[in-house]
Amino acid sequence: MMTAVTPSREMGCSHVAVWMLWLRGWLALLPMACLCAGLLGRGLGHPEIATWAWTIATLTVTGLLLAQIATRLKKGDVGLDLVALLSMGGALVLSQPLAGAVIALMYAGGQSLEAYASGRAGRAMTALIARQPRTALREDGNALIDVPVAALVPGDRILVRVGDVLPVDGRVTAGRAVLDRSSLTGEALPVTALANEPVLSGTVNVGTPFTLLTERPAAESTYAGIVRLVEAAQARKAPMARLADQYGLAFLVLTLLLAGSAWLATGDPIRALAVLVVATPCPLILAVPVALVSGLSRAAGIGVLIKGGGALETLAKVRVLVIDKTGTLTHGAAQLTSARMLGALDESEVLGFAASLEQASGHPLARTLIEEAARRGLELSQPEEVEEMPGEGLTGLVEGRPVAVGGPHIMRMHGIHFPPPGTAGTSAAVASTVLIAVDGVPAAALEFADPLRADGGTTLLELRACGLERVVLATGDRRPIAEALVAGLPVDAIVADLDPTSKTDTVAAERRSGPVMMVGDGVNDAPALAAADLGVALGARGAAAAAEAADVVLLVDSLAPLPRAIRIAKRARAIALQSVWVGLGLSLTGMLAAALGYLSPLQGALLQEAIDVAVILNAMRALGGPQGGREPEARGVPRPS
Repeated sequence: MMTAVTPSREMGCSHVAVWMLWLRGWLALLPMACLCAGLLGRGLGHPEIATWAWTIATLTVTGLLLAQIATRLKKGDVGLDLVALLSMGGALVLSQPLAGAVIALMYAGGQSLEAYASGRAGRAMTALIARQPRTALREDGNALIDVPVAALVPGDRILVRVGDVLPVDGRVTAGRAVLDRSSLTGEALPVTALANEPVLSGTVNVGTPFTLLTERPAAESTYAGIVRLVEAAQARKAPMARLADQYGLAFLVLTLLLAGSAWLATGDPIRALAVLVVATPCPLILAVPVALVSGLSRAAGIGVLIKGGGALETLAKVRVLVIDKTGTLTHGAAQLTSARMLGALDESEVLGFAASLEQASGHPLARTLIEEAARRGLELSQPEEVEEMPGEGLTGLVEGRPVAVGGPHIMRMHGIHFPPPGTAGTSAAVASTVLIAVDGVPAAALEFADPLRADGGTTLLELRACGLERVVLATGDRRPIAEALVAGLPVDAIVADLDPTSKTDTVAAERRSGPVMMVGDGVNDAPALAAADLGVALGARGAAAAAEAADVVLLVDSLAPLPRAIRIAKRARAIALQSVWVGLGLSLTGMLAAALGYLSPLQGALLQEAIDVAVILNAMRALGGPQGGREPEARGVPRPS
């Protein structure tokens, strides 16, 4: 094939936003240069040069800070930056140029360090957005055309080269695809998808080139939805951050009262300036965003997308788990669990007859039978004279032989009598039993169930170890099936036969036991996810409505990352609170010392700079910790066999 490449159109970005981000990151360079120049001038015997250099540094940062405060005041946001403005203005008025320059460097340095910390902390989340592909190689006759991803429609065939990010959801047309999902799910090993198997956008082809048959437009594909969720998460402000703003206002009032009292009591304005300097800026507004964004980034690295700091805080505080059964605790698809043969035909023959007849049915179990036959390599025949009774079963001819598939009622209608099931082979977990008759005589009884996920039991035990005090299974299925599924697992209550409204009521009722986390995957789970204190959706194969309603989305079709995400959230929240209270305690101690005359403005500036650096570095510890958020396993927690 020949490849015709057309230029791709890149998305535009805000030059002003980029410039402001760059300025915030490098703001400390000017006051540092002016401070050094002033010290050099003073050392060479030119104090006037030192005064001018330090004044320029203070005026420059003061001007930028004044513009920033004016912008925030228009939004009704009164922050602690006002203390920094007062301290630098006071230094200029009281002829303290060196103290003013140190304050300017302190403030600018804190801004630069916070920008670096936030940028590093958000790297995993922004990487998800940056990796979004813009173009794809679409087959057009015998040629490959480079087209925008937005131009792809279901049914298009695109070539995925080695190293390419899959732009849309689809299926492998032939051969196999080896895909790296580490950037989305944290899985270290690549996975292999065979012909006609579904693959998700956002994964990377690490094998040989293959052709992808698109099934969804780019805007509706998994990766586009993840990108939208990431952008929404980055825009949200955490309750802890809002609480920091409230405390910050109280701290501002306290600072002004203490500074004014020191001035009135001593008649020395330098005392008031020293108090303002020590309070500039407050660790309260630095530590919280850095620690929370660090936690969000670590969670994204293990395949858990948390929609903002508020959801991260709630995740750290949940005490009750309400979990859906079908598609969440189980895979959501019936599987053949046992076959009881009742005649002379063997299992493969009976399955071939039944699957051939079921090709004419749209029942979910019909697809399961057909897939099981295909997995065993059975060749299916074309059914004839098919008659279907909705909810009962169907009859017809396969290779000229009469075949009936369904329940007891349709068998009795045709005079076919099956022996009663033996108790030894019957389980309460069986979701459905399908009877098969060939040539008018019983041939087999097939049992189907939706089994527990391989990691389901282990995940429930780990969630208990993370501090969850109550686990409730909420399902629309029958109670005996739910009870058999979770037998031996740490489930406190089972609520069965639920519709979406009843499931939402169950979540509301469980709130009396503490903050509730609801985990689900389907459209019917969306109301309950929205009603819970924290909604968690399986986003890899779950419904888009569930992912939109949830506060947390698991990007992998597994519950395993959830306990790790809780540990990450708990650690990030604990570090944020630790940084806030330790930083505030040190600042208040310094302010009292300054009010009593033990610290000069210059000494106060140096002390507060050390506090700010220590607080931010401590908050960045949320980026570290055990790999993947793992912590040593709690002793005494059993593992399911």
